[in-house]
Amino acid sequence: MATARVLAVSNSSCLLTKTTSFLAKQRPYRNNLRFTTTRRDAAAPSLSSRRRSLTCRAIYNPEVQIKEEGLPETLDYRVFLVDRSGQKVSPWHDVPLRSGDGAFHFIVEIPKESSAKMEVATDEPNTPIKQDTKKGKLRYYPYNINWNYGLLPQTWEDPSLANSEVDGAFGDNDPVDVVEIGESRRKVGEILKVKPLAALAMIDEGELDWKIVAISLDDPKSSLVNDIDDVEKHFPGTLTAIRDWFRDYKIPDGKPANKFGLGNKPANKDYALKVITETNESWAKLVKRSIPAGDLSLV
Repeated sequence: MATARVLAVSNSSCLLTKTTSFLAKQRPYRNNLRFTTTRRDAAAPSLSSRRRSLTCRAIYNPEVQIKEEGLPETLDYRVFLVDRSGQKVSPWHDVPLRSGDGAFHFIVEIPKESSAKMEVATDEPNTPIKQDTKKGKLRYYPYNINWNYGLLPQTWEDPSLANSEVDGAFGDNDPVDVVEIGESRRKVGEILKVKPLAALAMIDEGELDWKIVAISLDDPKSSLVNDIDDVEKHFPGTLTAIRDWFRDYKIPDGKPANKFGLGNKPANKDYALKVITETNESWAKLVKRSIPAGDLSLV
């Protein structure tokens, strides 16, 4: 019998300067549900508290909980996001992409040093996170992934749109993937604020599958890395390791290596931001039904 448990989302002991509410006011796209941002104002803070606020404001602690249904590593296991009223909300459609200050929200699907192939179920109501299957069997990577992996909400790689800069490849019909290179192992369904650093244009069986390399703003090295050159300096070899991991992970199953566009090299932060903007625009067209959704769930 399926089980359900609710885990509070909390990734910091710091006092936050902002909170995000899943409740209430209307926004145009998603079932009259909008994210609103409010401030917690107090008397003039001390210098030390101001410094602490500047350090900790990066951490995202929304009024949302992770609700697990079923048991991990079973076909019926699902990870939902729920608001304070217990209503399920979509990690793909309802979490805002932008978090302010040039940062973006990132939802963890696969924690680092794990191999279960977890992903947002884009064809199920409320798009929960589940373990991918093939021919009725749960899917695993042949070895652990070495970084936190997940998606940027409110993005979509349009399968009807050919990218002239990446060999004319069409989008893979999924949200944009993120490879988060921070030191901490995160949890499935956890929401972080990240800053993009680079982009890899992976081509998987002819489909464009962007990988945005990013770092959580609460990582100790976050202030040191702001673009692709900083990654090479403070995380030497990481960009090559990410490319090679995604190039080769299908080989043990007898499939060919994946390819990469853009000269087989990662693009810089500005290019990553361009990818994010374009795929957010595609998502907006999708949820406004300017583009056929096919089997995708928009609720």
